Amino acid sequence: MEKLTATASKTTLPEWYSPETGIYSSKHPPIPLPADPFLDVVSFIFSHHNHNGLTALIDSSSGFSISYSKILPLVKSVASGLSNMGIKQGDVVLLLLPNSIHFPIVFLGVLYLGGIVSTMNPLSSELEVKQRIVDCNACIAFVELEKVGKFQPLGIPVIGVPENVNFDEKSNDFEAFYTLVYSKGDVGVKPVIRQQDTAAIMYSSGTTAASKGVVLTHRNFISMVELFVKFEASQYEYSSTDNVYLAVLPMFHIYGLSLFVVGLLSLGSSIVVMRKFDVSEMVKVIDRYGVTHFPVVPPILTALTRTAKGVCGNSLKCLKLVSCGAAPLFGKTIQDFVEVLPHVDFIQGYGLTESTAVGTRGLNTEKFQKYSSIGLLAPNIEAKVVDWITGALLPPGGSGELWIRGPGVMKEYLNDGEATALTIDKDGWLHTGDVVYADHDGYLYVVDRLKEIIKYKGFQIAPADLEAVLISHCEILDAAVIPVVDKECGEIPVAFVVKRQGSMLTQEAIINYVAEQVAPYKKVRKVIFTQSIPKSAAGKILRRELKRSLTSKL
Repeated sequence: MEKLTATASKTTLPEWYSPETGIYSSKHPPIPLPADPFLDVVSFIFSHHNHNGLTALIDSSSGFSISYSKILPLVKSVASGLSNMGIKQGDVVLLLLPNSIHFPIVFLGVLYLGGIVSTMNPLSSELEVKQRIVDCNACIAFVELEKVGKFQPLGIPVIGVPENVNFDEKSNDFEAFYTLVYSKGDVGVKPVIRQQDTAAIMYSSGTTAASKGVVLTHRNFISMVELFVKFEASQYEYSSTDNVYLAVLPMFHIYGLSLFVVGLLSLGSSIVVMRKFDVSEMVKVIDRYGVTHFPVVPPILTALTRTAKGVCGNSLKCLKLVSCGAAPLFGKTIQDFVEVLPHVDFIQGYGLTESTAVGTRGLNTEKFQKYSSIGLLAPNIEAKVVDWITGALLPPGGSGELWIRGPGVMKEYLNDGEATALTIDKDGWLHTGDVVYADHDGYLYVVDRLKEIIKYKGFQIAPADLEAVLISHCEILDAAVIPVVDKECGEIPVAFVVKRQGSMLTQEAIINYVAEQVAPYKKVRKVIFTQSIPKSAAGKILRRELKRSLTSKL
């Protein structure tokens, strides 16, 4: 049973906090969301604004671009082409693609047809891809052109997507993709799509255990566009059609997807797409295309700060805003950035795959410049701060687990009612697993996390996934994986391993064994042999004990 702790009198509590219910309300006015139940996110994006004449997507290496006037026709062509291939409403399409100007067109084409997209890191191993196909019942996959042969044995049709292609020039190397994009048709009678229908199945480690399919609806994405992307743009005086965003964050992750694949296309902003992050090219691309907005994760911010120290003249002067997410930043990292690029505004934000990236967003004013904060609650979002031991509801000034409620919260975990019930309670509160501090101005700060994930260069790694691989080795009796802070990468996976008696297994052999079965970014970076793995009476790995013992063993 929840209890309200009274550490402050009612007279000292702000109006946006209710001492009776323990609910934090957004300080921002509520934003009306579309009431029409028969509305899909693609129609929503392109129904409000006419951005003809403006450039939507630009490939950073070739300079090839797609204008806003061409996007919707291309999306409809993809939908028509998929329909001609037998893909129908409710079918799941797997995207195993890196960043490209084609990614948003394929994603939105599937949704326009009434299909469901599941995105995946293109570096995923064949075993991981096979597991995903089975889990979400994918019936077709889009992959990098050079990987078509590798994934053809998976048992579903595979379409190769070229790295760069001028849509006005046909090539036999990507005939299937060309035919799809140039089907030059519509889906005929457009299927009836409801806001409550599933649009995407993204994967997240959640608060515990292995990765799970996060079921997101069209309503979730519409809410994300309104409450995250369009709302943030409305907080600034300059026109969003003048903004140029640099897309380095992976589009297959909810952070990059919410901005570069869906949300920004509703604003008329230009998106410069980098296939992969390259420090040496970053500054050149920013200057060449006049990038004004750069969403990042902590390792990229560190690289930007380090590189900016060596530039001169007008380099990087076009930048207006750098926003950081995926993991919190504090202290010297922020201070170094602000000192090196004093003309650039810096904010942090907070969101989860399970909330469709909707949560909080920073905003600096003359009165408040709280760079270390993840910001204020987004419009239409409520929160509770809960003592994770006693269940007490904490007022401003307390630190506890963040619970949020709002229209961005996922529908469910795919085929996992138990995990869904553990994450979203009967009153609709999403238990985030992140520990926050709430100040008396309504700003939130992430101070710790309860959920078991490793954040490596902006990617999320579920320790349970690596532990499952480790214990599948015939000479390993037990294993646990924990995050260890790394200056360059954010965090790296370190494995504690219990070997069978008499085993000659080495650290190198274990690292190589895991590397053969997972994506490169998931590789275990260090192995520590131990006699046992500390666990609770319920069998839960006590990772905090492992972290405490780490100092003496490294």
